[in-house]
Amino acid sequence: MSDEHQTDRREVLKNGLALGGVAATAGMPFWSKLALAQGEELVPFTDVPDGYAVAPKAADATHFLDTRYIDSFYTSNDDFYVVQHYGQPQIPVDDYRLRITGLVDRPLEFSLAELKSRDKVEIDAGFECGGNVHNIFHGLIGNAKWGGVRLNDVLRDAGAQDAGIEVVFYGADMGAENIRATDVEQAFARSMHIDDAMRSEVIIAYEMNGVPLPVYHGAPVRLIVPGWYGIANVKWLEHIHVQDRRYMGRFMARDYVTLSKIDVGGVERWDERSVTRIQLKSSIIRVTRRDGSHRITGFVLNDGTPLESVEVKIDNGPWRAAQIDPESSQYSWKLFYLDWDGATPGEHTLVSRVTDINGKVQATVDEMPEKPSRWENYAQFPRTVMIS
Repeated sequence: MSDEHQTDRREVLKNGLALGGVAATAGMPFWSKLALAQGEELVPFTDVPDGYAVAPKAADATHFLDTRYIDSFYTSNDDFYVVQHYGQPQIPVDDYRLRITGLVDRPLEFSLAELKSRDKVEIDAGFECGGNVHNIFHGLIGNAKWGGVRLNDVLRDAGAQDAGIEVVFYGADMGAENIRATDVEQAFARSMHIDDAMRSEVIIAYEMNGVPLPVYHGAPVRLIVPGWYGIANVKWLEHIHVQDRRYMGRFMARDYVTLSKIDVGGVERWDERSVTRIQLKSSIIRVTRRDGSHRITGFVLNDGTPLESVEVKIDNGPWRAAQIDPESSQYSWKLFYLDWDGATPGEHTLVSRVTDINGKVQATVDEMPEKPSRWENYAQFPRTVMIS
């Protein structure tokens, strides 16, 4: 980890910028001891169907976590969720090149070795798939330490021009699309406004948790956009193009587009927008029992806006303040817990909610906008558990 990153993280935690009013003390033991202790056991959720299990990771297949068994701050590379749309290309390291083209003064091309020769930065970033859903208990999720180079340094070296307002990121994964009865070969691609691309935390990553990226996580190079849904974090990145208009490929214009009703100048209208920044979300993932006491644990994800509180409600009781893992930083997931004293036998309903420093509260199901598209599932998620 660079000295600059460590200093930034210490300042964030000291000033409460990442956790707001729920910053924890630095020495507080928490998820570093998350693996079940001797005599500690999972309490069964009654909303989990009998026989529920996560399939082993397989090539070219979606993989998700069984969130009940999260056991560390960083998700292992094998357990971090995997989604791909055009397979998992295997790119020989010696052949790899990253091209920077378009509205730039100096088109550039980098080998992997040339990228690694630049100043390295590291950042903790957790994210979820834009289509993460309750029926897999929000298992399309992960948190990792990413290493690479700042995107804005590369764009400055290329001399991004003032007319360039959109940056497009093309992956090496290709697929055929049938558009208006025409078969078209397209690369997976996403884009963002130049102002978003120039954020200092956006990196071109070649490492994940201290080792080279695995193939299924985008080797040799991928984009990491902290605070944005996984779809923005383009894998197998091979081409960055700066242009003067919006990019309208499948994954910006037709897919990963949230359709919802919004107020437009006092008129309710249907709106379509690309899935980008992570919506404010928390979820309870497990309950454990040890020596007659119980602990409720869960995670928070959002776009990096500082948090004010995370709370848990048991049945129809009051909201209770939860504690957040002190390892949490601005763009990591925030793992939290609540010690549940005096749990009575029988079935109980548990739900969490998170509030940011702007007073925005995680929505309930009833408060969610009318939204027929399946993207951005961030409503409060009640869980049911049986206490014996």
